[in-house]
Amino acid sequence: MLNITHASLSFGSQILCEQLDFTLNNGEIGMLMAPSGAGKSTLLKWIAGLSVDGLHATGSIALNHCDVSNLPAEKRRIGFLFQQPYLFPHLNVAENISFGMPASASASLARREDKIASLLDAADMAGYEARDSETLSGGQQARIALLRVVASEPQALLLDEPFASLDDVQRERMLVLLSSYISELDIPVLMVSHDPRDRNLSIAQPVRTLQLS
Repeated sequence: MLNITHASLSFGSQILCEQLDFTLNNGEIGMLMAPSGAGKSTLLKWIAGLSVDGLHATGSIALNHCDVSNLPAEKRRIGFLFQQPYLFPHLNVAENISFGMPASASASLARREDKIASLLDAADMAGYEARDSETLSGGQQARIALLRVVASEPQALLLDEPFASLDDVQRERMLVLLSSYISELDIPVLMVSHDPRDRNLSIAQPVRTLQLS
């Protein structure tokens, strides 16, 4: 469960939101709606614990009833999927996926390799472990970015327009993958999108519209 309480964000005199409250249950998707430039991506970064220059923010962030507001990003267990994949160019596919794996998942090399192989197989990319990430297509890079987030075993997932640069076929493939992982992990998801198609996502999880105001 992701609970945001009395969130107020601003850049100087520019107020993005005041006293924003919402709760997302496990397995639920919140679709954050607001005009372009209203601060949707900034809100996601604040929730994730990422630094935003000039941002003044107050309020609390609770994940599964634990206050994570003052924890650094790496300790919040919140996954973040950006519009661009941002794969590490000096790492191959397997190394990119394993980068965020928690210690429990990486204790055994064999177990880690099995987990990576299973994720790649589910993404229709079996055998890609040693591939140079820069040789992948845009759709393939997007899938690897999603697998990397899933491999980190997040307790909540933030999506900042992750389908915007994908064609219809790649987008549908990502939606199917995302749906299966939300069900498997049973976590809350907060998503930002300007695409009206995303208001009626063709996936199994309930989608609730949230207004940034």
